[in-house]
Amino acid sequence: MPDAYPFNPAEVAERLLAWYADEGRDLPWRHTRDPYRIWLSEIMLQQTTVVTVVPYYEKFLAAFPDIEALAAAPVEAVIELWAGLGYYRRARHLHAAAVKVVEDFGGSFPASPEEILSLPGVGRSTAGAILSIAFDQPAPILDGNVRRVLCRLFALQLPPRSGRAENLLWGWAEVLTPADRPHDYAQAIMDLGAMVCLPKQPVCPSCPLTDLCQARRRGLERELPPKSATKTVPTVRQVALLLWRDGRLLVRRRPFDGMLQGLWEFPATDLLVHEGGGDSARRLLAEQGGVGEPRRVGEIHHAYSHFRLELEVWSAPFPERCRVAEQGEWRWVDPAALARTPLHGAHLKAAKLLDSPA
Repeated sequence: MPDAYPFNPAEVAERLLAWYADEGRDLPWRHTRDPYRIWLSEIMLQQTTVVTVVPYYEKFLAAFPDIEALAAAPVEAVIELWAGLGYYRRARHLHAAAVKVVEDFGGSFPASPEEILSLPGVGRSTAGAILSIAFDQPAPILDGNVRRVLCRLFALQLPPRSGRAENLLWGWAEVLTPADRPHDYAQAIMDLGAMVCLPKQPVCPSCPLTDLCQARRRGLERELPPKSATKTVPTVRQVALLLWRDGRLLVRRRPFDGMLQGLWEFPATDLLVHEGGGDSARRLLAEQGGVGEPRRVGEIHHAYSHFRLELEVWSAPFPERCRVAEQGEWRWVDPAALARTPLHGAHLKAAKLLDSPA
């Protein structure tokens, strides 16, 4: 055994595989070796919990049962099915990668590291998961759960995203990945991080690696990985307007470049420095071609990855004689149909404040 390791590295896989046989989660993508389905699950699981992903995964497969169906679909349909899952660039990458597989690989999902890494939206850890789980090739993975397990297992006290830490973690991940049953090992170590080696309250007595874990041995299991410096997140203030006409509401599609690509929303605007919510609502109503006095119906708060949103929601009737400003794509939607309209997260909350027309 190399002196660099405080335990026999082979023991890690041996123990994890035995634990996984009894404790591993029963997840829908674990009943297949189809690389399309494995890839789909891995993209969805990036920065998203399993509980959230499962219904989206099943909905996607019902709409796009294979990679040819996904590639043939318009990207708008893919984004609409993704609505509510967040990190919408993943949906565009998903579609672009499907098109690439069909056009460059004849519809057969590639099985080499270089080819998998050439797909949009696929990084080293996702490629490792696909290679291990779909093709049973030993390839290291380093998602958030695995990173936490390894930081504690080796008592790594460096910032876990630093360059030096990255090199160490990838090296350890590669050494620990067994040649035998890499398919099960990849899922076992991810499950350990998700179920036992939890961020704040690790369940160390239930861990099959507890006597190997250097953080546990040193009493550092709740201190590692070290927390990154908290960044100040700005707050953005906006107004959204519920415009009513004949019992229907006006919504518009966001552009397909930039944030929240292709999702739908109510007319909205930033509050200017000198404006109150009512001033912004009146300005927004006038910009849409309407007249009258909006009525405040509530406020919602929503967190994005880089800012927090405070959204005042106002309501106003929109007379028949007025014409909506024609820039962009607009729809008048019955309130009952809003559940089938892919509004983005903040405006989904705004929809819950729906009132009757003024």
